[in-house]
Amino acid sequence: MSRYVGDPIVFTGNAHPQLARDVCAALDVELGCANVFDFANGNTFVQFLENIRERDVFLIQPGAKPVNHHLVELLIMIDAARRASAGRITAVVPYFAYGRSDKKDQPRVPITARLFADLIQTAGADRMLTMDLHAGQIQGFFHIPTDELTAQQLMVEHFQRRGFDGVVVSPDFGGAKRARAAADLLGMPVAIAEKRRTSNDDRAEMLQLIGDVVDRDVLIIDDEIVTAGTLCEVAEMLRGQGARSIWAAAIHGILPHPALERLAASPIASVVLTDTLPLPQERRGAMLETVSIAPLLGEAIRRIHEGDSVGALFR
Repeated sequence: MSRYVGDPIVFTGNAHPQLARDVCAALDVELGCANVFDFANGNTFVQFLENIRERDVFLIQPGAKPVNHHLVELLIMIDAARRASAGRITAVVPYFAYGRSDKKDQPRVPITARLFADLIQTAGADRMLTMDLHAGQIQGFFHIPTDELTAQQLMVEHFQRRGFDGVVVSPDFGGAKRARAAADLLGMPVAIAEKRRTSNDDRAEMLQLIGDVVDRDVLIIDDEIVTAGTLCEVAEMLRGQGARSIWAAAIHGILPHPALERLAASPIASVVLTDTLPLPQERRGAMLETVSIAPLLGEAIRRIHEGDSVGALFR
């Protein structure tokens, strides 16, 4: 039994309204009414069009492009909800932008992930709900309860339904744990591609493959695809090592230009993504498939609202 008035109430900014509608459908609730728009001078305006006093409010806003604009939208929505006397405010950020900036790995650079966390808390969020952080320790940047969901089980179930049988490949050592977990669930061996990042522009030098993929179907698993440069280089390496077919899966698909063009020209047969970020229909292409996270987010929101365990979803 929730201590807040009524059902959970979900609002969305302009980053990914369709995901918010799908989450509400999974929860069997109506999407909350709000005005979120920019004035002619570029300032953002937010107004909730229904009473949220003592309500359990969930604000869905992933870090979609333009990232900084959508971040400010989220902060203003949080502030508006706090000033409207919401009972509790949960920032639902399926894709936590700036997750790669989680440490000071070069001289005179910021730790932007920590700044992002501080801004969300300062605005007035009481709780954070996110998915598949680039680095798990980012949870420690928050001083409010933070739940990190994972879509890995959804991905595994997708490939189980397809009858995939082969080798799971991590594109680098950093993703080895993720790939190992997926391989264990699928009952398959794992291989690791070794790479060295050479600059800040997502370019990497492929060094070697640890594992055997000769005459095997392979599945490259990563947390996100940005420019697809590394992914395509790994695919070329795998083809050179004798892989029979190459598939790829990632939780977050950022895919700026020319990522899709690179993927289309690569040996990769198909790429599976979740809908943590919007992907316009005209950018999808024939090789992209989507697995929805809306039912998982909806169940997590229900559990948070009712005071049940979120961690139990993954036991």
